[in-house]
Order: sequence, then C-alpha cells, then structure tokens
Amino acid sequence: MKYTGPRCRLCRREGKKLFLKGEKCFTQKCPVTRRNYPPGQHKKTFGKPTEYAIQLREKQKAKRIYGLNETQFANYYARAVRKKGSVTGDMMFALLESRFDNVIYRSGLADSRNQARQFVSHGLLKLNGKVVTIPSIQVRAGDYFEITDAQKENQVFREKKNQKTDVPGWLELDIKNLKGNVKRELAKEDLPNEVDAQLIVEYYSR
Repeated sequence: MKYTGPRCRLCRREGKKLFLKGEKCFTQKCPVTRRNYPPGQHKKTFGKPTEYAIQLREKQKAKRIYGLNETQFANYYARAVRKKGSVTGDMMFALLESRFDNVIYRSGLADSRNQARQFVSHGLLKLNGKVVTIPSIQVRAGDYFEITDAQKENQVFREKKNQKTDVPGWLELDIKNLKGNVKRELAKEDLPNEVDAQLIVEYYSR
C-alpha cells in the first residue's frame, strides 16, 4: 500500500533526513532538525536493536528514499539477483538510480524525487524525443531528456534556469535549455552511500 501521510514523518522515523521535501529539507523548518526523535505523542527510547531490526530499517530507509512500495522495491532486488556477474547490492542501486524520475531529480530539474515523479507522470518531460509518463522507465547511457517545449516557459522551470545545480558525473545538464543526457553507465563510485546495500541484501537473504 502506498504511503500517503506526511513525508517528514518518514524521515523522523528513520532518524535522519531522507530529502523527500526538496528545499524544505535544507531549512530550519525541517521537522528532523526541530524534533530529532521518532514520531508519536512522547519521545520513545528503545533497547539495542537486533540484527534483523537493523537490516529492516536500512531496507525501509532505501524504500522511502526512492518512494517505492514493498512490492516494487522487492522486485528491484529480484532483478538485481538475476544479473549474473554483478554484486547484488550494487546492481540493485544502479537500477534504482537509473529510473527516469531519479535521473530528473539527480539532474536538478526537480527538487525531490516525488516532484520528479509528478513531472514525468503529467507528461512534462521527453525522453529521447518522445513524451513519456512512466517514472520507472530505465535510462541508459546515451539517452537524452528535456522539458517539453510547452512547459519551458512555466515559472517553475524558468526559475530552474537561474539555479546552480550539482550534477553527478554520469549525467550532463544544459540548464539554460532545460535538457540533459546520460553520459555513461553508473560506476560503483556513482552509487549513493547514504544506505548500506549489504544490509538490504542480508535482509532479503534471510
């Protein structure tokens, strides 16, 4: 079941910022900054977590970062396992990072993955010259993307042209023209380090 509650509550549950709300996450208004304890009526204290609990929390954290439900996330793990000759954890996160909505977020054209997912779902972006509305499409080296001509004068995207963006090395962005491309396949050093992939592999391998 898809979570529809406050996204900041998810960050508080994990005890760290998952950057689900874009710009708000970098301000003092961020609930994790103001209330750095799990959500609930009272502050809660717990004993030392079990090995399983640690693995579960890491899986939950990754699932929430990418905005996926349980079945979707498990499917990425299953796909990674089937890839012969690759490290399962690395392959799983390479697949997650190669989602079209994540690429739009990483490129800086959206402030959060949720916003990127909305942009794609509403048909505001083109991939390889065609409008696509499926956020989970996998991109490959050589693919190019851009905001549709009809949306380039939208205030949201006009403001983007004046923002500085920190684009990862496997992507390239022409911010003035609101377009970019995938320069190469992801390498191990391109994968996110905020999540321990090995703990997730251990969770699913139980």
